[in-house]
Amino acid sequence: QVQLAESGGGLVQAGGSMRLSCAASGSTRSIGAMGWYRRAPGKQRELVATISRAGSTNYADSVKGRFTISRDNAKTTVSLQMTSLKPEDTAVYYCNAILFQTYWGPGTQVTVSA
Repeated sequence: QVQLAESGGGLVQAGGSMRLSCAASGSTRSIGAMGWYRRAPGKQRELVATISRAGSTNYADSVKGRFTISRDNAKTTVSLQMTSLKPEDTAVYYCNAILFQTYWGPGTQVTVSA
């Protein structure tokens, strides 16, 4: 079992920056890929960025060049550095981790005001 806890959400003005972090606990030794997804009001959850255990990254087109995903050496914390934030980035952000199945955190709200 893996437990995930996100932190770092809140309110920011358009053009600002924010950093999200997600810490994994439990059976973390063999966690594979980790990632960030988001769900905006009235929309389905969508991929934001993922990072493999080896460090390979993948980004949604809408965040390329603005968001950076990273992972610590212990492979148990994944972060998302968000810059040049736009109102359309407003959403609940969820981290996930894959270890034989997909685990999800409870989510953290990010609100970008115009």
